[in-house]
Amino acid sequence: MRMPEPDAAILARRAAIVADLRALLPSDCVIDAEEARRAYECDGLTAYRQLPMVVVLPRSTGEVAAVLRYCHGAGIKVVPRGAGTSLSGGALPLADGVLLGLGKLNRIREIDFDNRCVVAEPGVTNLAITQAVEHAGFYYAPDPSSQIACTIGGNIAENSGGVHCLKYGLTTNNVLGVELVLIDGTVLRLGGKALDAPGYDLLGVVTGSEGLLGVVTEVTVRILPKPASARALLVGFASSEAAGGAVAAIIAAGIIPGGMEMMDRPAIHAAEAFVKVGYPLDVEALLIVELDGPLVEVDELVGRVEAIARASGAVSIRASADEAERLSFWAGRKAAFPAVGRISPDYFCMDGTIPRHRLPHVLARMAEMSGRYGLAVANVFHAGDGNLHPLVLYDANKPGELEAAEAFGAEILRLCVEVGGVLTGEHGVGVEKRDLMETMFDATDLAHQERVKCAFDPPLLLNPGKVFPTLHRCAELGRVHVHGGALRHPELPRF
Repeated sequence: MRMPEPDAAILARRAAIVADLRALLPSDCVIDAEEARRAYECDGLTAYRQLPMVVVLPRSTGEVAAVLRYCHGAGIKVVPRGAGTSLSGGALPLADGVLLGLGKLNRIREIDFDNRCVVAEPGVTNLAITQAVEHAGFYYAPDPSSQIACTIGGNIAENSGGVHCLKYGLTTNNVLGVELVLIDGTVLRLGGKALDAPGYDLLGVVTGSEGLLGVVTEVTVRILPKPASARALLVGFASSEAAGGAVAAIIAAGIIPGGMEMMDRPAIHAAEAFVKVGYPLDVEALLIVELDGPLVEVDELVGRVEAIARASGAVSIRASADEAERLSFWAGRKAAFPAVGRISPDYFCMDGTIPRHRLPHVLARMAEMSGRYGLAVANVFHAGDGNLHPLVLYDANKPGELEAAEAFGAEILRLCVEVGGVLTGEHGVGVEKRDLMETMFDATDLAHQERVKCAFDPPLLLNPGKVFPTLHRCAELGRVHVHGGALRHPELPRF
């Protein structure tokens, strides 16, 4: 779909904005050439694309504040962007907005082993934090599958998790403080190195706020000592429902694994073909269960998990013999998303969370949906905390398949809410789930959420069009009723 050509007045306005931004930043930190802007036209949700008006790449908190102060004064919208790995369209640009990239803020500012924390700029990758401290026996626990590329600032925006979030928590459980720049250029510090800050939990409000409240320019995170030992089990099942039952049984027994992940047959075969780590290919579902802690505790828990797995119908069990083998078990899981790209031209990576005991029911319902929509689905998810990542496979070149995949994904998310779960676990709402928010929240709930947005960003310039299915001016929120004064967002263009 081609967008209409801008008229002369729009082009003149854009040229003036670019000139003003070049007066604030070095010339190479302002990108206005069309081909150069093309690299920023989408994030990991590639079905939606839009060229930004202009891209800026500030190098410091001061430069971020200067850009936001200018945009606030001129009434220009701003979309913050980290590494662009968001899978919900959270960093989708706007044709009339500034895309503010944080890739140049990529330094680790301080490593403080005494207080067990690291202070980093938002463009530092998740994995780089662990790499900076592992020589001293420490690591950063949240580990999204994209940790080699995703940034800590983006992790704050989406409240990212990872395979070890079951035991060690999401980003919100591991962040101690942030430096935040508001839309008017005000610089705030929330939290710090202490375990808890006095007053309102504004740090908790900002974590997971998807760039709607401010731009994070510094992050202080907690680091943990590496466990004394860790072993992983590969457990195969004859059905996904049996594997889901085993997950519930392990947690019900009072065992909290370091990580517990599940893949179904399509995902298993794709991952094994991609990384060749020895996954069993004659099973319908595979659990990876990792136990960590003191050696005697790990050995005891491995035996207990094996017994529970057998009682739940496991048809194969393999325990890692050494550290290299444990890492190889995880290598397949970490590579599952790109591996599925080898078997399908396109896929939607969904993200919903359900109560663990509903796993068998939800997996059975998804299988029924797959047949009804005529689209395959590969399941890869954080089974321990019920965070599902079904990959809906489709071919965008076949008429109607993109629309069918979107409808399939929306039905999965509505099912998650129906069984007592939520629309997202770690990918955020963005534009992907925006129009499903009313499935989970009523008008009063949404109005209160919008009031928080208004407290931080009264002119509604930061990442507009994301998260909320309706638009309200801040002054209207005191008299909002069901859809009262609401303006629906326009449909996004597809390319």
